[in-house]
Amino acid sequence: MFKKILIANRGEIALRIIRTCREMGIKSVAVYSTADRDSLHVRFADEAVCIGPPASKDSYLSIPNIISAAELTNADAIHPGYGFLSENAKFSAICAEYGIKFIGATAEQIEKMGDKASAKETMKQAGVPTVPGSDGLIPDVKTGIKLANEIGYPIILKATAGGGGRGMRIVWNDDEFEPAWDSARQEAGAAFGNNGIYLEKFVEDPRHIEIQVIGDQYGKVCHLSERDCSIQRRHQKLVEEAPSPFITPELREKMGEAAIKGAQAVNYEGAGTIEFLVDKHRNFYFMEMNTRIQVEHPVTEEVINFDLIKEQIKVAAGIPISGKSYEPTMHAIECRINAEDPFNNFRPSPGRITNFHSPGGHGVRVDTHVYAGYTIPPNYDSMIAKLICIAQTREEAINTMERALREFVIEGVKTTIPLHIRLMRDPNFRAGNFTTKFMETFDLTEYPDEEVE
Repeated sequence: MFKKILIANRGEIALRIIRTCREMGIKSVAVYSTADRDSLHVRFADEAVCIGPPASKDSYLSIPNIISAAELTNADAIHPGYGFLSENAKFSAICAEYGIKFIGATAEQIEKMGDKASAKETMKQAGVPTVPGSDGLIPDVKTGIKLANEIGYPIILKATAGGGGRGMRIVWNDDEFEPAWDSARQEAGAAFGNNGIYLEKFVEDPRHIEIQVIGDQYGKVCHLSERDCSIQRRHQKLVEEAPSPFITPELREKMGEAAIKGAQAVNYEGAGTIEFLVDKHRNFYFMEMNTRIQVEHPVTEEVINFDLIKEQIKVAAGIPISGKSYEPTMHAIECRINAEDPFNNFRPSPGRITNFHSPGGHGVRVDTHVYAGYTIPPNYDSMIAKLICIAQTREEAINTMERALREFVIEGVKTTIPLHIRLMRDPNFRAGNFTTKFMETFDLTEYPDEEVE
């Protein structure tokens, strides 16, 4: 087993990993930018190393600085968390070169699944259902229009190196194709340094449902059931839950088997997520694979009573998994608490937290790195906490969540807590009647209530 793990990340996920390291008797090393010197992950790690100024490119994305920190502290493994370098094949390869274990997928696996066009082809060959679309990248507008007519509109253009909704455009007819093509390529090139575009049939009224998988170094893969991530805004998830209110036991079994096949196709090692679009007829299609731990991993942990971070570390250390797949025994919901103003187009709200009170009670978990007096820097993602509520049934989990949200006090900055309270009270959400389009028509003023302003 590892003696010391460096966490190449920040905020709540760094603190989450530090906690498991401590429980396993493993020393932890935090890295931080000058903007994060007062973050809790820096305080709770056994050692901490400053790796640069606030800009991510000079700190959390600086491979030389992170490797230097690992060598300086004699860390024998690096956990990348999510975001930043967690799906960077070059970083995984460099760790291997320096004899430092990267707690995650190998460089080859990341490359294979990171490029969406090749990932789709890999899945198709493995027998995993995929959305009809182009075989690889579209070379030009003329070819794209021809294929779009063969498949049938609407179609969606996607950046092959994309993520977070960037480089994606929905096209409804021939006239819209060229402008959408130009803007998608331009956005993808600027965001990812790669303007390659592929095309797929646009699945209308879909649900976004993902299957958590774990693979070991010996070819064994299991799945840990699904998470429903359909409540999202501009392709950014807001609420996640398990089990999905839309999934039947038969569909869970089929999707779980498909996810295992997909992971086995690349000899996957570590924790990963196979993401699917599920249409209203419960047909499911492979969307992408995330070769890392997910933000929403606590939802799965709570419904199957399983520490995913511990399992990642054990797999990286060469310990085989049991191979047993898991079914949910509870219901869990996660709300992402962002420092944003939901009443002002979700404008970011960095600044000093003047008052902070975390909710508690039965079935409540809070993952956060902030506290009263903490200053939220403007340099990073706006998520400051994850509130997870667990109960025997979905209705009970929603009721617990609404109660916990009302207890959650964060003053000095705007947060998305009022949005989440309104979501928990929405009849369609409570009935499980939603798709990825839910937030497009959700009215924040629908439930005026002094308590949630």
